[in-house]
Amino acid sequence: MAKASVVLSFHSILIHQSDINLLSGPYWLNDTIISFYFEYLEKKIFRNAKELLFVSPEVTQCIKMVQEDEIATFLEPLGVSKRQFVFFALNDNDTPDMAGGSHWSLLVYSKPESCFYHLDSSYVSNHKAAWELASHLIPYLSKGNINFVNKDCLQQGNGYDCGVHVICNAERLAEHAHHTGEIASCEMIDKINPSVKRKEILKIIYGLAGSD
Repeated sequence: MAKASVVLSFHSILIHQSDINLLSGPYWLNDTIISFYFEYLEKKIFRNAKELLFVSPEVTQCIKMVQEDEIATFLEPLGVSKRQFVFFALNDNDTPDMAGGSHWSLLVYSKPESCFYHLDSSYVSNHKAAWELASHLIPYLSKGNINFVNKDCLQQGNGYDCGVHVICNAERLAEHAHHTGEIASCEMIDKINPSVKRKEILKIIYGLAGSD
């Protein structure tokens, strides 16, 4: 499907009408929408929380595919060494240099806890992809051991709302980490209403577009 004109330019993100259409559901959210919301969290919601870093799906995909000695090329410009919590939007796409995949999950690195936390709204569908990414990152992030924990979270009720869950889980964990300095004690019990969140994201996009 051809993309229509740009609806919003937000920092490095361009949102087209075809991206907007995905928010109407029932559709799987693409890289662009998740990248936008990660950028929105970092630049707006948590703009004063310098300990947080949100890594876009595109950068995460590149990191998955490069050699370990090339990881710094992608993360150092983001100031990763100064951050305490790093959020990765991860999908199961194993094709080099291509967007896509069939399932999203969230991988969070907590420097204070020396731990990766993986939150998957479809049980452990992305466990292999998350473990491989964490293992790939460990030599770059730390000279010591880093634990890996599959953290319980609410499960999606269909096959297409995984991206919405990633966005909600990232926002919830970021707020908790900012206020407590850790991830482990965050209880993921807040109910996620995907249709409400989709409408909220649409409202944010149109609000930002109207303020340009």
